[in-house]
Amino acid sequence: MSSKQLHIGVFMPSSVQLLDLATVDVLASMSKEYLRLLPLPAHISEIAPSTKITYITSPKLFPTVNLTADLSVRASHTYEDDDVGPGKLDIIVVPGTDPADEFEEASTKWLRDHFNTVGVDVLCVCTGVYLCGAAGILDGRRVSGPRGLQDELIQKYPNTHFVGEEYRWIQDGNLWSSETSGGITNGNDLMAAYAQAQNKYWPNSISKLGAMLVDVGDRPQIYHQSQRKFFIVFAWQVVQGWLFSMVPFGKGMSKAKKDS
Repeated sequence: MSSKQLHIGVFMPSSVQLLDLATVDVLASMSKEYLRLLPLPAHISEIAPSTKITYITSPKLFPTVNLTADLSVRASHTYEDDDVGPGKLDIIVVPGTDPADEFEEASTKWLRDHFNTVGVDVLCVCTGVYLCGAAGILDGRRVSGPRGLQDELIQKYPNTHFVGEEYRWIQDGNLWSSETSGGITNGNDLMAAYAQAQNKYWPNSISKLGAMLVDVGDRPQIYHQSQRKFFIVFAWQVVQGWLFSMVPFGKGMSKAKKDS
């Protein structure tokens, strides 16, 4: 059985969250190039897709894109390059940006043109929803988005049905989105779910094996904890942090050591 050549573009026209960017590694772990390095039967890597991942930014930022955690990455292309134009990519991954970022029209047009290309899927992670919204590809769609920003998103994009209070990830047509403020690794679940739904790229045995290798994809799509309960627990942690900050630095640790 011959495998497909898969081309994934990671779109970063501004700085992004490191954990959001890292979700693409879930898909990379299902590639022929990765699986052939592991002590597995040869037929496993033979049926996996050969995968190329391209990192795309704006001409203004190229080549360096800043991430969280004091890290930066080197992009391979800008959105002006012909070999990443519409029709040249199969999947676009949109990691989370700063919600306050503004985007050039050329960058949002690039994303919109890919989204409107038949056969192309857009995987939006967390605050990547703001870039997708700026590109105008959220209208009329069910979208997840950050759990803690649902009210803001509803006001900003009134023609979009946001379901991030309930869903870790959601699919609507060729748009897949995840929320991460209720669990910042939900983008990994999104990638695993996407791969398992796409037999045209990954045979079922490969997508399941890849998810097992990186230990993702086994959490339910729907939250077991309501948003209200989540915020109550979150608020209590904030209060505890405030109380701890009132203790002179070092005294709490000293007391803990004496008690032990």
